[in-house]
Amino acid sequence: MDSVIEAAEGLVVGVDSGGSGLRIALAEAADGTVLDTLVSREPVRTGAGGISSAHFLEQVLPAVHELRERAATRAAAGRPVLAVAVGAAGMATLGHELRTELPGAFAEAWGVRRLALAADAVTAYAGALGQRPGAVVAGGTGMIALGTDLASWRRADGWGHLLGDCGGGAWIGRAGLEAAMRAHDGRRGGSAALLARAEKLFGPAAGLPGVLYPRTDRPAVLASFAPEVGACAAAGDPVAADVLGRAAGHVADAAEAVCPGGPESLVALTGGLFRMGDPLLVPLRAALAERMPHARRVPPAGDPLEGAVALASALASGTLLLPEDPSLLRLFGGATA
Repeated sequence: MDSVIEAAEGLVVGVDSGGSGLRIALAEAADGTVLDTLVSREPVRTGAGGISSAHFLEQVLPAVHELRERAATRAAAGRPVLAVAVGAAGMATLGHELRTELPGAFAEAWGVRRLALAADAVTAYAGALGQRPGAVVAGGTGMIALGTDLASWRRADGWGHLLGDCGGGAWIGRAGLEAAMRAHDGRRGGSAALLARAEKLFGPAAGLPGVLYPRTDRPAVLASFAPEVGACAAAGDPVAADVLGRAAGHVADAAEAVCPGGPESLVALTGGLFRMGDPLLVPLRAALAERMPHARRVPPAGDPLEGAVALASALASGTLLLPEDPSLLRLFGGATA
């Protein structure tokens, strides 16, 4: 049966798996219209073999069963699931078990022939820009940029708070706390405003190493100070403004490194980092314009779950243009356009 005709009769599943849990969507295969979603607040466990396929399936299989039961009241009863797309944090480095187990598990559960397993940066890209060439910067606690010319992928940063994630929330928070400690010591480059906010949030400055260093969630703790840097910058503190100016330069560097040339290239920013507003976005817009005058900045069209649904829909209809990659986007049983 022709893929487009087949897609008109079927459903697809999109899954977004991250550090805060799982989101699962059931959608029309033909156009990606979402019929229903479910959310689990339990993140998928990671063990010696990487991301646990057993724990993943324990949550996803019953969720999809429930979604299909609900959809039965909307004329979706008995319609086949034609394709599944999973976007997962850690898929590139910790996804071996998922890539080994999920194709067979989904085929057994639903008869699914087409599956896409993607890094969460890929589903963020698909949600933000769809299947167009360009670059997407995903900023939160960390920071990663991903770009494609539809022939191959390019990645920049996303190396964690010790080796990179430059310009991300943890980076901004750490730089702000450094400025606070400089003010505490009386060194150049300090900010009394940041010191006051640091002590209000964490206690006396001299005790900050003991508060911070033993924490296993150190990146998140550092990132929790980034909004304070933004608030100080908005209030006119020059040191905080300088931190955000440097962060903007790092983000623009990563976008420049992955963005293909050509006037058709687009750039989108996605993630909670960019909700900081003008203190970060004003210098970032200027840095992007300087480094990439050829690229047009656009708002993200959707989020990573919508990106997973779009990937699944494209797989079901045989219209996938985004390139396969051994670690970023693996396809099983499906062909690109």
